Amino acid sequence: MEQDNGDLDSLVRKRIRALRVAQGWSLDELATRANLSQSSLSRIENGQRRLALDQLVTLARALDTTLDQLVETASDDVVTSPVIDGAHGLMRWPIKGEPGMSVVRQRMTEPPPDNPARMRAHPGREWLVVLSGTAILMLGHRRFRVETNQAAEFPTMLPHAIGAEGGPCEILGIFDRDARRGHQRDTEG
Repeated sequence: MEQDNGDLDSLVRKRIRALRVAQGWSLDELATRANLSQSSLSRIENGQRRLALDQLVTLARALDTTLDQLVETASDDVVTSPVIDGAHGLMRWPIKGEPGMSVVRQRMTEPPPDNPARMRAHPGREWLVVLSGTAILMLGHRRFRVETNQAAEFPTMLPHAIGAEGGPCEILGIFDRDARRGHQRDTEG
């Protein structure tokens, strides 16, 4: 899907205004943060002033976003199908906006290992959400009970293991690039 410059221009202006309003900021407040006059910002939002690259960079910073996010266009490939790893009971989706990150859905039936030597540590960061059941997260010498609709986030340099408690549980894990690599090495080795 191609987008012409007029559509992109209009989209960027709408995003600037929407981000400003979402922050609860007045024109004057954003103008001050971006070192612009209130009237200049108003004309930018209303399409009465040309969008200059240097102003877009400044506005993106003031709005706590990136220039890429401010000007990104819609994508036709919004829906993604998972890659299924039947051998490990996993469904995996890559995250397009963050290359190297992935989301994994996994059903667990076994409790975490009792032996700390079976816990793994590797570079990275993980997030998990329990979709159903109760998961046990072993993190170093600590044990966390994570129930349905609860989430956990942790650095994977801490020795860790995840398992089910009291029956099967289903989790959704999000792995950054390093954590994903660490888990790939674990399953390959």
